[in-house]
Amino acid sequence: MEPLFNVRSRSGIYIGPVKDILSGVLPEGRVVVVSDATIDRLYHPLLEKYDTVLIGLGESVKTLQTVETIYRRFIELGVDRSTFVLAVGGGIVTDVAGFAASTYMRGLKFGFVSTTLLGQVDASVGGKNGVNVDGYKNMAGTFTQPQFVICDPGLLRTLPDREFRAGLAEVVKAAIIADADLFGRIENTTFEALRTDTDLLTDAVSAAIRVKADIVERDEHESGDRRKLNLGHTLAHAIEKCSNRMNHGEAVAVGTALIAGAAVKLGVLSEADRDRIVHVLMQLGFDLTPPVDVKRLLKEVGKDKKNEEGILRIVLPVGIGDCEVRPMKIDDFAALYV
Repeated sequence: MEPLFNVRSRSGIYIGPVKDILSGVLPEGRVVVVSDATIDRLYHPLLEKYDTVLIGLGESVKTLQTVETIYRRFIELGVDRSTFVLAVGGGIVTDVAGFAASTYMRGLKFGFVSTTLLGQVDASVGGKNGVNVDGYKNMAGTFTQPQFVICDPGLLRTLPDREFRAGLAEVVKAAIIADADLFGRIENTTFEALRTDTDLLTDAVSAAIRVKADIVERDEHESGDRRKLNLGHTLAHAIEKCSNRMNHGEAVAVGTALIAGAAVKLGVLSEADRDRIVHVLMQLGFDLTPPVDVKRLLKEVGKDKKNEEGILRIVLPVGIGDCEVRPMKIDDFAALYV
């Protein structure tokens, strides 16, 4: 089976039923799985034929301590350079497992079965693998492409509504960045329709992945165009650092609405397009009220890893389907929210 997309000629992205795809893309030889207890419970038959390393749940396990635990388990299992690591799970599993595989014995080959909407449209695609340090997002990490990523929209049926909605924030983000048609299709549907119509969902997943894959093809290491994928994330990461009330997708929705407002203030985005962005996020069920005061968020923004010598690279929407990256001093950025 041919992948739907190929990132950097190294990473095949497949969209369809995992049962039809996995055996055809796994290399011959030993496979060790990294997953979590929820996935093991829901999809045990998928994992049971392999030695499995299970990690905990939630953003709090995305740490170097978890990576060390995986290393120790790999040593116990006799994992060597010929072993293939298969990560089965959401963005936290793929981020942590990808980082562990990239650095164990100076690098093992690995692939992903992505089981959440957030993972399928964002976290698992593009070769970024990393963990947080003291709550700061992805401070330790690598750029290493998985051999393959399997995105099976059928697996998303088991997601709670809140987790499913979180993934839709990244679909909207991709649409704002580079796909006005996708944005229009989301405007003309509902949360419930996306939840229940597999064809509609597969279309949205494919379109969002295409946006990301095209950008990563041009800029793997985030020196130019790839920065656009951080739309809404400067403030979203600050929200996640300051409060545990929102998950990543919810924080991205708030960050996207806030940056759209800033873009209007700067005169690069029309009020009508800002209103469309806010409306589509609210229509999908997001609460766009920041969980902490914006002043508190701006203090955290200065510590973002994308801050270079006091200069932020702020991604501004300039229309539906188009955005620009603008270097901005932290004080100038903060002044947009006064």
